[in-house]
Amino acid sequence: MANRTARYTAALAAVLLLAASVAAAAQETGKFVMPQYEKYVLDNGLTVYLMEQHEVPLVYLTSLFPAGAIYDGDKSGLAQLTADGLLFGTESYSKEDIEGTFDFHGAGISSSASLESASLGISCAAKDVDKLFPIAAEVIIRPTFVAEEFTKRQQRRLAELMQAREQPRGIIGTFFDSFVYGDHPYGNPAIGTRAAVEALTVGDLEDFYATHYLPSKSAIAVAGDFDTAEMKARIASLFGGWQTEVAAPADPLAGAAIPEFDKARLLLVNKGDATETAFMIGGPGIKRDNPDYVQVMVINTLFGGRFTSWLNDELRVNAGLTYGVRSRFDALGNGGTFYISSFTRNESIGEALDICLRLLDKLHNEGVDQKTLDSAKAYVKGQFPTGYETAGQLAGLMTTMFLYGLDDGMINDFNAAVDSMTVERAREIIANYFPRENLQFVLIGKADAVRDIVGKYGELSEKEIKAEGF
Repeated sequence: MANRTARYTAALAAVLLLAASVAAAAQETGKFVMPQYEKYVLDNGLTVYLMEQHEVPLVYLTSLFPAGAIYDGDKSGLAQLTADGLLFGTESYSKEDIEGTFDFHGAGISSSASLESASLGISCAAKDVDKLFPIAAEVIIRPTFVAEEFTKRQQRRLAELMQAREQPRGIIGTFFDSFVYGDHPYGNPAIGTRAAVEALTVGDLEDFYATHYLPSKSAIAVAGDFDTAEMKARIASLFGGWQTEVAAPADPLAGAAIPEFDKARLLLVNKGDATETAFMIGGPGIKRDNPDYVQVMVINTLFGGRFTSWLNDELRVNAGLTYGVRSRFDALGNGGTFYISSFTRNESIGEALDICLRLLDKLHNEGVDQKTLDSAKAYVKGQFPTGYETAGQLAGLMTTMFLYGLDDGMINDFNAAVDSMTVERAREIIANYFPRENLQFVLIGKADAVRDIVGKYGELSEKEIKAEGF
């Protein structure tokens, strides 16, 4: 334990040193630029990114696969359980072997799935790469989906789904996506439903893996303290033999139109014992590769993206209706949403919603003045480099670029996009991207306490939280 603590302390100090150097470099040059990296493709189609950095003796590997929840079909929760299953064991290593080896070396390994992709990542000391990379490669290429481990994870997931309905603030996003997207693949509850998860089998995981974990559609990014030539040889040795005879599946998003709305709608999800109401208000958003993405983020920062935002000042500071409120653009590959989210006491839900709508109208009707815009621009430029301080963050950045077809411009042109914003340009961004007509409302609270208050905001429909399979 003492050795592990010492390694952790040393690693933390090194990371802080790297963060300080990145911040200092950004301050000196006036902007953060994409560090040098190499991108190439193996013969099996696997895309590889290598970013050699020697400030910290750590190495990060992030892998990304086209295996997110949009591919679940009617087996909701399958993508997430398959990602979990990568760590159930391999042909050479049991689950205990994998966990014990990484723990012994003070390293980390994790897997997960989101709506559009799945990923596996590791972090380790540079000196342990030769020991741990082969294990990670086998986890990716030859998982065995051990039945006993699957059953245990399945039961935990079912328990998690039962608990989720007791946490409205945590589950409201799932209701919102389902309400806004409907039958579109983006509306699939990635966490699954009790009925769907309970019906899953080990065979489902094996089939999903075989169909969607394909080298030709996947990427691996390695960043940290290594020699590029040596790492290229290592990656070729570990992953060059990864082959599959399965054809790439059809894109579930092809031909799937994002729903449009001709009226405001409100979904009230009843939780009979709730003393507060969680809410989300929103509408159509933007794709991640939208050329105006950065400037949209600047406006959203001042509206609801930081602690001193309009929304937080009004709802939390001035009105005392909530502990926090935010607005966000959830930008995906083929679309996205904009939403405002918060919670308040049942009796004050009408006041909270009115303030949100009034501020959204103010944003459209009055725009922003130069002082407010300058503040948001400075904040965004100051926060930007901190998102890419570590080699781990940079490895994640490269796989994000792969997923959404982005290039270095998302980094190198960031400051220019922010600096070019004027008050007039801000008005265009607001008019084009911040919806205020035909808004969609989702509320989770005690229906009998709020129904008469919220019915005026849109066409009302109701559900019982306990009936939704969570």
